[in-house]
Amino acid sequence: MADEPTPKPGSFDEWPSKAADLVDLVVDTIRDRVIRPVILVGRTIVFGLLIAALVVVVAVVIAVAVLRLLDVYAFANHVWASYAVLSAVFAIVGLWAWSKRTGSTDAEA
Repeated sequence: MADEPTPKPGSFDEWPSKAADLVDLVVDTIRDRVIRPVILVGRTIVFGLLIAALVVVVAVVIAVAVLRLLDVYAFANHVWASYAVLSAVFAIVGLWAWSKRTGSTDAEA
């Protein structure tokens, strides 16, 4: 049996491995530059919406709990007083937030 000749560098026998390497390089590049940023944006949107929903739920539960505590312990079944105190607190917080806003001025417009 004769020994098979060893392929020379750059010969026709190496093209399958070079083609596979090129395909692998293209797929990795596309994944790194397109797919990963899209996945990160998607995760950010999903987790942001989840956190926002949880914050709303917790805020409502806390408001209801404070209202019930005021009604039962502070004002002895005078619900209108509990509503007045809680609405005053929300109004003060809203006015404070309104004063901290940044808006456009006439010079910018």
